[in-house]
Formats: sequence, C-alpha cells, structure tokens
Amino acid sequence: MNYRAHVEEMGKTFPAEPVIFLKPETALLQKNRPFFLPDFSNDVEYELEVVVRIGKLGKCISPKFAPTYYDELTVGIDFTARDIQKNAIRLGHPWDVAKGFDNAAPIGDFRSKSTLPHTADHLNFHLLLNDEQVQTGNTADMIFGIDELISKISQYYTLKIGDLIFTGTPLGVGKVGIGDHLQAFLEGEKLLDFYVR
Repeated sequence: MNYRAHVEEMGKTFPAEPVIFLKPETALLQKNRPFFLPDFSNDVEYELEVVVRIGKLGKCISPKFAPTYYDELTVGIDFTARDIQKNAIRLGHPWDVAKGFDNAAPIGDFRSKSTLPHTADHLNFHLLLNDEQVQTGNTADMIFGIDELISKISQYYTLKIGDLIFTGTPLGVGKVGIGDHLQAFLEGEKLLDFYVR
C-alpha cells in the first residue's frame, strides 16, 4: 500500500505509516525459475515492485543516511493469495501465509544504482503479462520513498547485508493462471522473465 492509485484500487484509505510485513527466505524465487500455483488458493495475484538489496548492517537508520545502506536494485513480484488474505483479515488473523508462502517472491537480476539512468526516487518500471503491459509505475509516485522505508523498517528490525525490501506496487494488480508469462522491466531493461505452471 505504497502507491496512491493502488490504495484506491484496493478500496483502502491512505496509510499514515508504511505497511510492513515479512516474507521468509523460502519465499524467494530466483533465476527465472517457474512459479507453481499453490493448491491452497484459487486467487493468486501478482504485484510488481522495485526491490532494494541492503548492503551493510544497520539499525535505527536516519533517512539522510539511508542511501548509503544500499547499492543495488531490481524488480520483483509480491505474489498474494488474495482469497487467503481476505479470509484472514475477515477473521482478524495475521495474513503472513497469504504473502509468505514458498516461491511467493520472484526477484530479477540486480543492477547497481550507479548504472541506472535515474536516481532511485525516479525509476520507471513495468510488467508484461502474456506480452500485454498490465502494470507501470515510477518510484516518484510512492507515498513513502525508499529512504523513508529503510529508516522506518530499521526502527523495528536490524537490517542485515542481503536483506531485500519490496517497496510497494502501483495500480494494475491481477490474477495469474497456469501458462501465464510474466516479464518485468526496470528502466526499460528486462530483469525478470518467468512462467506460471
């Protein structure tokens, strides 16, 4: 819930603070391996996000120093079992399993922020589903910027080298099905390309 149009798309109110949740390491899906739909959900949705990789240990990081804590970015998909999430919310239960299940976090190849044509707070990214553009965004449209996210998260959790921060999704989330082909781009470069099985 970090892009205004997506918050409206979900029928929610704008958050006063970043919405933070965890995905375990087992949620990672790398090297363009296929994503296998889980049998416990009938409604898995994609959410394209810019992903930041933490490069040094940090706790209670000031926003002005946050840029020194990461050097690499990529794009990733925050897969969400929407039916599981909605039911958990209805019951007042945590919804970690709806977002943290195995392989629910495909990530692309990382790029050094020094090689990107724009600063991290003005990056263009988009997602193709079966060769049709379904999501497009720019990090300038985030409610909470990358530096603010790093600072806020580090108030609660010590950030370690290699930790990944998914920064939120723009408008256009949707359901995936078997055979779907997803391709994600950062500043026009394809960094993630995989199929749903």
